[in-house]
Amino acid sequence: MTQQFYVSPEQLMKDRADFARKGIARGRSVVVISCEDGIALVAENPSPSLHKIGEIYDKIAFAAVGKYNEFESLRQAGVRYADVRGYSYDREDVTARGLASVYAQSLGAVFTAEQKPFEVELAVAEVGSTQAEDHLYRLTFDGSIADEHSFVVMGGQAERVSAAIDQGWRASLGFPEAVRLALNGLAPAPDGEEQTKPLPARALEIAVLYRHSEETRGTRRAFHRLNDADITALLA
Repeated sequence: MTQQFYVSPEQLMKDRADFARKGIARGRSVVVISCEDGIALVAENPSPSLHKIGEIYDKIAFAAVGKYNEFESLRQAGVRYADVRGYSYDREDVTARGLASVYAQSLGAVFTAEQKPFEVELAVAEVGSTQAEDHLYRLTFDGSIADEHSFVVMGGQAERVSAAIDQGWRASLGFPEAVRLALNGLAPAPDGEEQTKPLPARALEIAVLYRHSEETRGTRRAFHRLNDADITALLA
């Protein structure tokens, strides 16, 4: 009869965490920035159909890095949660904080109970009537949740991108300026050069949560995804 090797709980959790971090770091970065016009969501993503950014509810958006099948299942679950809660109670009762708490519980349960943790990192963004009322939540693979301010950077070389954005962020940024700031962080200048090499529109995924969608769009739904023509015009 074979005897199983003993692995301490501390070592097991460490191995799972290292495994998830490596998987997330292999992906391309995603940036979520609060700006004067709303919340900008920018991702380096060459796929026209496998989105990293999506709409959850009226004022709430979702962004993720990592394995597509894993974060897509979480996005769909978030949409179902928001629809049921909004229908059962009131649309105002669907908040980013409530959604982030549900995601944290799901990620934490998978991390501790399943053989393999989810290789994902999530951001849940809710646009407010003022910039001070914006909510940005960052969720990691182990279910940890953090209330971020100003911007969130996930995946890839997140520390480098975050440092670049931190230098240029200010509350008065408009949506075009916020997108350009995010792109400057995502596409650093080559060694020995001062200018960054711009990413083509087809390699980008950009969306926005408009702050005053009722006035500008005539609807509570604040989420808008830009197509290639919109991105080209915006960057021009």
